[in-house]
Amino acid sequence: MNTILIGLMTMGGLGLFFASVLAFAYEKLKVKEDPRVEEILETLPGLNCGACGLAGCRELSEKIVAQGTLDHLRCPPGGAETEEKIAEILGISAGTLVKKRAVVKCGGGKSLAVERAEYRGIENCTAAELVAGGSKACTYGCLGLGDCVKVCPFDAIHMGEDGLPHVVEEKCTGCGLCVEACPRKIIELVPCQNRVAVACNSRDKGAVVRKACKVGCIACMICVKNAPEGYLVSDNLARVNYEKGDAAAEPALAKCPTKCIVKL
Repeated sequence: MNTILIGLMTMGGLGLFFASVLAFAYEKLKVKEDPRVEEILETLPGLNCGACGLAGCRELSEKIVAQGTLDHLRCPPGGAETEEKIAEILGISAGTLVKKRAVVKCGGGKSLAVERAEYRGIENCTAAELVAGGSKACTYGCLGLGDCVKVCPFDAIHMGEDGLPHVVEEKCTGCGLCVEACPRKIIELVPCQNRVAVACNSRDKGAVVRKACKVGCIACMICVKNAPEGYLVSDNLARVNYEKGDAAAEPALAKCPTKCIVKL
């Protein structure tokens, strides 16, 4: 009996000793978190939406503190107000935040785009894209199954009766989640002050586009001729030069033969 008691006391003593050593080592070796991490975390919206490109708000907070600046570390849902608060915590200047919104680069709705087949499968754009490129004759256009709608945490985008996604600008934070979700990248982020856009994503030649969609870009160059600073045409597709602003792009609005250039 005494032998058992001695053994138990010995094991208990050793356990207490090693526990003390571990506790001492933990206190000495642990990395203390910068208190600014929690301050910034409380400032962020707390959506953990991933719009910043990171896993969540805590990781963004830790990255900001570690970097010491807001360069390439933005919280689109929080906007300028949140960034100003974070900059104040860091003791730096927030810089200029260009607010952006999502714009749909496809105008080929149900009555305007040719359907080459009927898609029957998973109601998912990515899945439809894998099945011979979807049902539309245009292999660059919107697949219309709403992947962009499903990922938006702000209810800022919805599918219309025309089979195309429509952005509710007042709710859009420019987070870019809809852009990432779209397998054909028919959605892009555009500075909010720019209202002129090209509602087409096709890289096909004009003759092919005409057969597939009534409002597709045929790369006719008329936009460039009428507004040389406002547009660039490459890969058979016109693109707005957003840096020049609407003043440079608007002269081509009425001249576009397919009306793929629109003002939102």
